[in-house]
Amino acid sequence: MEQKTILTQKLEYVKGILAIAEKYDHAVNVLSYDQETICPIESMEEQGEVWAFLNNQSYKLIKEPAFIEAAEYLFEHREELEEFDRVMAEQLHRNYLQSKNVTPELQHEFMLTFNRAFVNWSKAREASDYSLFAASLKEVADVNRRMIELRGADASGKTAYDTLLDDYERGMTSEVLDEVFGACKERLIPLLEKIQKSSKEIRTDFLSRRVEDEQQARMAKWLLAQMGFNFDRGAITTSEHPFTAGMGRNDIRVTTHYYPDQFLSSMYSVIHEGGHALFDQNQPQKNYDHFIIGGKTLGMHESVSRFYENRIGRSEAFVHFVYPKVCEIFPQVMADVSEREFYEALNVVMPSLIRTEADEFTYTFHIIIRYEIEKALFAGEIKVEDIPAMWNRKYKEYLGIEPTSDRNGVLQDVHWTSGFGYFPTYAIGNFYNAMYYNRMKQEVDVDAAIREGNFAPVNSWMVGHVFAKADRLSPQEWIRDITGREFTPVDFLDYLEAKYSRIYEL
Repeated sequence: MEQKTILTQKLEYVKGILAIAEKYDHAVNVLSYDQETICPIESMEEQGEVWAFLNNQSYKLIKEPAFIEAAEYLFEHREELEEFDRVMAEQLHRNYLQSKNVTPELQHEFMLTFNRAFVNWSKAREASDYSLFAASLKEVADVNRRMIELRGADASGKTAYDTLLDDYERGMTSEVLDEVFGACKERLIPLLEKIQKSSKEIRTDFLSRRVEDEQQARMAKWLLAQMGFNFDRGAITTSEHPFTAGMGRNDIRVTTHYYPDQFLSSMYSVIHEGGHALFDQNQPQKNYDHFIIGGKTLGMHESVSRFYENRIGRSEAFVHFVYPKVCEIFPQVMADVSEREFYEALNVVMPSLIRTEADEFTYTFHIIIRYEIEKALFAGEIKVEDIPAMWNRKYKEYLGIEPTSDRNGVLQDVHWTSGFGYFPTYAIGNFYNAMYYNRMKQEVDVDAAIREGNFAPVNSWMVGHVFAKADRLSPQEWIRDITGREFTPVDFLDYLEAKYSRIYEL
């Protein structure tokens, strides 16, 4: 009886501290969102200092000896807790091992480093000059290495880079990625060569016709509404790099970017970010009540966003549904374009420099390139100064094209400003969603529903099978729970091969 009383006291204390930390985290998220949307560039560093300060206040709370003692007590007695509290205790223990030797002072120093990197990346990208960012990128890599060294024997991977991979996708290693990316290269490189030699001509001239921002904004809101995005619990605006920000249970915000001569860019970034938003808007309330909302991995999240963007958004069924609306909102673009021409243009295979604009087929190569650069950097095979040359060389090797500037090359992505190990999750997400799409088809007539613009049966299946347990299971357990199978890239590769062989009449 006494044991349960102590356990209950510890549980209440931990949840009380987490509730306070959550308020700081909410403010941090709002500031971060503001910085990437409307914050003036000259104010970014100052605002980043406020962001780092508030982030540090939250961090200090979980570094208090009393909190650590209580949280570790819960972990030691986790089998006596109900499921959601047990998951919370396990998450707190993982977080403790990652940061137990990182003092609040060090944490604040690290956050300032990441903020400076973001500011310098923004300036370097604007000037298309990697040299303005290189020093900051080295600092970021050094911080990552230092954080791993501070974990000592508790580091989760065999190598520093494996530890970074595990931070974003628990259980993932470079050994696994070498194998799956090797399979991708083995099957996709020959297929790309066949596609490029195909006599099939796909019309794309209309994709660069001018579209006003107001038209694109109308389309963005319509697309989110069709997907099931709840505007009473979410919002949309613009940013340089589209993203989704979860402020809290009832505040999920997405952003996009409008290019006057690339209307598809906004359409598909909205569908992608809308997928992230649906994942967040459809989380069980109990996940918030038990502070486990951060349990899902980035691979899980990217699987959902890319499921809606590609498996749904680039399907013939979706094109049939959306085509009349695209004609209505973009009449100057679509006046002489048939539904079939629109579908084929959405799926044209055209090696390009910008990852976020890449076609579904070549996208995987963009991720492999970043993975191979990161791995080489942390293995000591290259230095930060060598990254642009390696980047350009690999684009030539895999896609047959070379960047014409740092802006459309090494400076195009913001992710390295906050650390390494993130990029593989995009490809991992594609592998996951190919697996659960095949499982979904056994229970839902996906094409029939989407042709009618009826997302309800698809969303319902996703809520019940993909969303519900994502915060409570490891990635390996999660994909096995959904599909009954072990993680594999084969479903995704089979899908690409079948789809693009049809389109290109191979």
